[in-house]
Amino acid sequence: MRANRGGESEVFGPDGGAARPVDPGRAVSTDGTGGTGRLVGTDRSAGADRTPSADHSPGTDRTPAVSRSVVVLLTSAMAFSMMQLFVIGALGPRLVGELGISTTVLGLTTTAGFGAAAVLSPPAGRLVDRVGPRRCLVALLLLTSVSLALIGAAPGAAVLLGAVALGGVPQALANPATNKVILAAFPAGRRPGVTGLKQSGVQLGAFVAGLPLSLLAAGVGWRGAVWAAAGAAATAAVWAARALPPDVPAAAPAPRATSSPHGAPRRLAFFSLLLGCGIASVNTYLALFGSQRLGLSPTTAAALVAVLGVAGVAGRVGWSRAAGKPGRAEALPAWLAAGAVGSALLLAAATRVHPLVWVAAVAVGTFAVSANAVSMVVVMRRAAPGRAGQDSALVSAGFFAGFAVGPPLFGALASAAGYGPGWLLAAAEFATAAVVAVPLMPRRTGASDV
Repeated sequence: MRANRGGESEVFGPDGGAARPVDPGRAVSTDGTGGTGRLVGTDRSAGADRTPSADHSPGTDRTPAVSRSVVVLLTSAMAFSMMQLFVIGALGPRLVGELGISTTVLGLTTTAGFGAAAVLSPPAGRLVDRVGPRRCLVALLLLTSVSLALIGAAPGAAVLLGAVALGGVPQALANPATNKVILAAFPAGRRPGVTGLKQSGVQLGAFVAGLPLSLLAAGVGWRGAVWAAAGAAATAAVWAARALPPDVPAAAPAPRATSSPHGAPRRLAFFSLLLGCGIASVNTYLALFGSQRLGLSPTTAAALVAVLGVAGVAGRVGWSRAAGKPGRAEALPAWLAAGAVGSALLLAAATRVHPLVWVAAVAVGTFAVSANAVSMVVVMRRAAPGRAGQDSALVSAGFFAGFAVGPPLFGALASAAGYGPGWLLAAAEFATAAVVAVPLMPRRTGASDV
């Protein structure tokens, strides 16, 4: 337990769910400063509001400062969880030159990272449900720090690939742990908006790697820049350890459930697999398409990715907030995937009408990238009692698997037949994802859940 200056304390439950304040009648500090914000729900033993499940605390109002602190922490955790891949992508030319590795080996880092994350996601979800989100978030940030430090010290390809594979563990922990915190720390009405904000951390991480770290690398070298990122991750781990209340060791195994209602997590995992295939193909080849096929300068082609990223941040936040309306969350994945089909078709049309590539970049961020955040809103709404971490991990595993599989398929087709057919493949992946998501849609007007 963790006490504030008033002698009160508050902890997460054994599954990261409702907390137990020692004095349910008084507000409890969440940051050790003696403030009045309460991070999580009320004491069941005191006869206060009972939670419907271990994962779904009704939450209580907290001070704005505490609320913002938790949101920023979760957003930072999402950014750091994939930082090793962003760093390699942004600093790739420097790594290739100094380490003497081929571009093929550099490309394998993406497969190693996302492949490890896909395989490790199911056990990571069970771990989060078992030991609680605070421990897992601290471990996520520490492992990210170690992974980045190893990348900075890598003498060659073997250590580089091993470090990126190690970085798959933070990726696997990210969504289950952050989703459990949201379920425990925020009332139901705020969860969709907070989910969108924390999911935007992924794009934030890409921006940090692409601009500030790249500029730092120009001054102190790429190794120094990567080590600076490792230090930042370690600092964030200390922040998480101090800002979040401790997890309580489970006295007994969490309730077992064979599946969540209506098999929604399994369907969302397949949806995310298809969605990830298309998004990863666009992320990997958009700048190259602009440079090789459309005749854009390298700087202008890179700006396409930046435009996609900004649109993705705005889309994730906006659509996740929209998902808070009754019945909207379950309807959005299919509609957003359908919009993503249009974005891929715009990319195919850009082979003839070049300016359309900019519209397409915005559309990919607005629809395809945003659909991933909305899927996390849905999985938190549909998770069976005690399974929020596992269900989140299952959906994440599908998304990571799509990122590992999609680019090689696109690259092979684009090499054989050109970019046009490659973008049509992405459109087909998005279209199939939309069909997969249709059964999630409400079956009657105004339904809040189905």
